[in-house]
Amino acid sequence: MKVAAPSGNDTVRGALWLIGSCVFFASMNAMIRHLSAELDSFEIVFFRNFIGLLVMTPWLMRFGFGALRTNRLSALVGRSIIGFISMLLWFWSLGHLQLDHAVSLSFTAPLFATVAAAVILKERLRLRRMVALAIGFGGVLVILRPGAVLFEVASLAAIASSAFMALSIVLVKSLTDTESPGTLVFYQVLLITPVSFVPAVFVWQWPSAEAWVWLILLGTFASVGHYLFTRAFAMAEATALMPFDYVRLPMVAFIGYMAFGERPDLWTWLGAAIILASSVYVAHREAMARRAAANAVTAPQAGD
Repeated sequence: MKVAAPSGNDTVRGALWLIGSCVFFASMNAMIRHLSAELDSFEIVFFRNFIGLLVMTPWLMRFGFGALRTNRLSALVGRSIIGFISMLLWFWSLGHLQLDHAVSLSFTAPLFATVAAAVILKERLRLRRMVALAIGFGGVLVILRPGAVLFEVASLAAIASSAFMALSIVLVKSLTDTESPGTLVFYQVLLITPVSFVPAVFVWQWPSAEAWVWLILLGTFASVGHYLFTRAFAMAEATALMPFDYVRLPMVAFIGYMAFGERPDLWTWLGAAIILASSVYVAHREAMARRAAANAVTAPQAGD
């Protein structure tokens, strides 16, 4: 049976959900940056998921344990492990980079997703997409400026986090075919909480009263943002939504300036623009390829 393509209204609603998630994620990133001055990244990751689990408890009480029934537990576990690695690398990098610099590097996730699909799923990469990918990763070099001060371990950690995030995005899009956004969010915090507690024990220190406030806000904002993000991609195609994800950059640039006195430089904006243009073009070419393949399958054959 042919699945109906998302309507224009679905795309608009999906874009609004995604922009909403950007607001929460941009704020969350600033909280992580602030908390990194007091707490280790392992501990912040644990509290982000533990408090997120508490935030999701009313959802579980409303829908019951039946909402957790799944035939794809292995995929959910795999996605949670990938998410944990990505989260740890990301939280650590935020404690060592300007917000706009880190977020600009995170925009490489769609490029990594395309490469992963070619390597793992054996999807074919044509010349124009390969050139666009090369240009996109060239944008990374513009931001990093090898040989400059910004070319450091924290930048590499942000890029590695994006690579793992790309795998997570691919799994999310697949899982939303059978699982609700709430189920995906709940399983992630449920599985990552005990895993992240183990390394957190070795660097443990009790948060100050102020830090507790930020940790509670962090867990709340992260879970709400994650839910909105997952719902957006369940509602509309990723190719239509991708450009809206880039509103995070001006958001974090504004927050970084107001909260930490950080001034974005020209190279960061230029590199981010190159990555954005490349990602949108690659997504456009992938959408065209999928439509062509779908039309080839549904086209009437001779003698039908």
